[in-house]
Amino acid sequence: MDRKKFLKNSLLGAAGIAVGKTLIAAEKHNPKSTHDKLMQQVGFNHLPNQKTEKTMKSVLHKASTRGHANHGWLDTHHTFSFASYYNPERMNFGVLRVLNDDRVSAGKGFGTHPHDNMEIISIPLEGDLEHKDSMGNTAVIKQGDVQVMSAGTGIYHSEYNKNSDSPVKFLQIWMFPNKRNVAPRYDQITLDKEKLKNDFHQILSPEKDDDGVWVHQNAWFHLGNFDKDKSKTYTWKDESNGLYVFVLEGEVTVGDQKLDKRDGYGLWDTSEIEITANTNAKLLLMEVPLQLNQQ
Repeated sequence: MDRKKFLKNSLLGAAGIAVGKTLIAAEKHNPKSTHDKLMQQVGFNHLPNQKTEKTMKSVLHKASTRGHANHGWLDTHHTFSFASYYNPERMNFGVLRVLNDDRVSAGKGFGTHPHDNMEIISIPLEGDLEHKDSMGNTAVIKQGDVQVMSAGTGIYHSEYNKNSDSPVKFLQIWMFPNKRNVAPRYDQITLDKEKLKNDFHQILSPEKDDDGVWVHQNAWFHLGNFDKDKSKTYTWKDESNGLYVFVLEGEVTVGDQKLDKRDGYGLWDTSEIEITANTNAKLLLMEVPLQLNQQ
């Protein structure tokens, strides 16, 4: 399906959903690359249709509206369409394609599986997550760590809960890269928690020598832990980008929009926004391109 046809079907509601189910069924019999499979569904319109709560320059995704699947060993919520959850109005925010909020039971996990041409970021929230990949990397990440994997020309990896007596909780985030078929790479860092206190601490950027991990995309991620009533203004790195705010804990106000735990809020066509913590709060800010330009 080409992009124009996808966008047309997106606006047809039930018809679009039927198309999505057909795509999902077809993928089981004819698997494609990670990049091509997700790109086919997107069409690159980050804007919602009129049925989605929105303002001129923002889109609100309440936590309760996310897709949900409980497989027993995996309890997961999807901000954007993923696996069996398909909503043509919730495909992506610019190049941000996947934002999964995962809880994996003790000793369980994702077996070895392939990816290609995706920037994959994992942020543990609780517990220990063990990673193994076809490049020979074996690592354990925990709360306070950030992991990045550029899948590039192709990679196999697995992710398991390292602990046998407690769950692991983490965010799994996928972005389309700005350059295809790069050499696969893996990296992880441990954050200085003091730098997150009442501030937006950069954890990801396009630059190898900048703070945090780096990716093949004109994107910047920041984490912040705020005390009640503290405010901070976020200034865009690139004014053509959009900003997606995801509340990890607590309640905040972004501009004049109140957000609760696990709410998501996308903004664009602006260059700065004030964020106030109404309670003690933890935030993830993801500034990403709204259009895909790939080499």
